[in-house]
Amino acid sequence: MFFSNFSYQSAAKIIVASLIFSTSFMAQATEKGLFWKLESPTGIVSYLFGTMHTDDNRITNFSPSVIDAIKSVDTFIMETKQDNNDPTVLLMQDATLREMLTEQEIEQVRELADFHVMHLDAAMRMKPWLLAVVFDLPKPQTPFAQDNLLMSTSEDLSKDIDGLESSKAHFGIMDDFSREEQLVMLRSVLKRTKEQKEADFERLMAAYLEGDSDKISALDEEITGGMLPKSIWSKMKTKLLDERNVVMAERSIKAANEKPVFVAVGASHLAGKTGLIEAFKKAGFKLSIVAK
Repeated sequence: MFFSNFSYQSAAKIIVASLIFSTSFMAQATEKGLFWKLESPTGIVSYLFGTMHTDDNRITNFSPSVIDAIKSVDTFIMETKQDNNDPTVLLMQDATLREMLTEQEIEQVRELADFHVMHLDAAMRMKPWLLAVVFDLPKPQTPFAQDNLLMSTSEDLSKDIDGLESSKAHFGIMDDFSREEQLVMLRSVLKRTKEQKEADFERLMAAYLEGDSDKISALDEEITGGMLPKSIWSKMKTKLLDERNVVMAERSIKAANEKPVFVAVGASHLAGKTGLIEAFKKAGFKLSIVAK
């Protein structure tokens, strides 16, 4: 599923929303399991949870083990800080899609914007990569996706809230892709049917429910890697996964060495040679799977 670990809030909030890289995406998995207990070398107990950004109730009805884990920590940490985001990070300042797309493509954008309850003028000003993210979702999402619900649950339990990346740094990653590369992403999504998106979503959901990061990785390689040129796919894997994993690991390990934390990140960031599971092990943490 294209950009399966990106997400968006509701259409009314998308310009200023936090775009979370969620759902497993491009992971070279070596460990299965999406919910881990972490014990630091000094005995501090924290948790690591792989998320999928959807409001599907198959994954938003949290088990007692998840709630208990949040209750036991001091701070809930998600991928992106809930700071004020500059809308210009998400919008083109020098052009609109009307100048870049064919009449047929513009009509597709019009139909999909309506489906996702987005204002057409706003859609036309969005950076092509962002529109690709939104349009590849099989159905409109609410602000109450899994990662958002974890955050609100933590707030209700009076936990501190933090993020591993600022909104500006988070969104700025995609500026490494040229306008032409972003248009390739968007056009790849415009070619996909509603049925294809829904079928791919269900396959990813099934793998997530199984806690099978290997299967999720294979599906992402098949679906997203299959629709993009190899050069763009390779660049995406480097920019969106490998390089970000280094930063996420460093910051989450530092936090978990200082106090009990609940770290919730896109499931793709857990497994693989550059994943957080391996990073925590190398940092001397004891890891054990927690049943969800």
